[in-house]
Amino acid sequence: MDQISARTEVRTDARDGRAAVGLVRTGSAEGPAPALRRGLAVLQLLAARPAPVSASAIARDLGLPRSTTYELLTELAAAGFAVHLPGERRWGLGLSAFEIGSAYLRVERIGRPVIARLSAATSTTAHLGVLHGAETLYLGKERRSEGLLTLVTEVGVRLPAALTATGLSILAHLPADQVRVVFPDPASFVLRTGRGPDTLPALRRDLTTVRRRGWAVEDGRVSSGTASVAAAVFDHNGRPIAAVGVTFGHRCPDSVGRDANRRLDAHGCGSEFAERAEPVRRSARELTAAIGGRWVAG
Repeated sequence: MDQISARTEVRTDARDGRAAVGLVRTGSAEGPAPALRRGLAVLQLLAARPAPVSASAIARDLGLPRSTTYELLTELAAAGFAVHLPGERRWGLGLSAFEIGSAYLRVERIGRPVIARLSAATSTTAHLGVLHGAETLYLGKERRSEGLLTLVTEVGVRLPAALTATGLSILAHLPADQVRVVFPDPASFVLRTGRGPDTLPALRRDLTTVRRRGWAVEDGRVSSGTASVAAAVFDHNGRPIAAVGVTFGHRCPDSVGRDANRRLDAHGCGSEFAERAEPVRRSARELTAAIGGRWVAG
């Protein structure tokens, strides 16, 4: 049995939001689709390396037999996800991998002016984010009058998706099974300030509210003294592929912040967030239309 696989993990420093990349072993290859897991592990390794890498190095780093590694690389190359450089006897990412990545670049390019207008209209810092595993990856940021705030949400930073409004707004429109795969156990949850869900049932309660309302809130989950409102952006099939949001100075009572998506109105915080939500939702609809998507939020 293959010893197996590894995955590329991007960790975010809880103090300053900076990201670091590394390969982490994930145990045995047993599972519903071990060949797929191995293939994805190879693809993630190629993406994490700054230069092409030899098959022997891939086999060593992932704990795979060399024969299995060559089989996986051959299949990935046939589909265009990997490319063999015979002169160097090394492997790198193929064109198909870059084409998939360019879809995110298209969202970022089209979304940039959208969040710029959102930031100007609301005098807040506006963001564009996507889901990357259990994390929110920020593709765009536009800052306005909230300049005195120290925010960790810079472009390229990854933060726990269960904490961010952008992440929650995307997760809320994913199938329940997919959410469970992303958050398989308590270790999948990371708290930065003591606020936010730390179990799958708690996250699902948040997502139910977000899905019903059509926008997400986080208050003090990422950084104390700041709050965010976000709404999902959808592709042509009505699937959530990104989210736009705004961040501003705010702090609800601790009893609300821990469960902000379901307890706002009871403590008088709801009206302020609702006012922020309207321009955010308009921007999300605008970006959805600009990329040829189908708006499905309530």
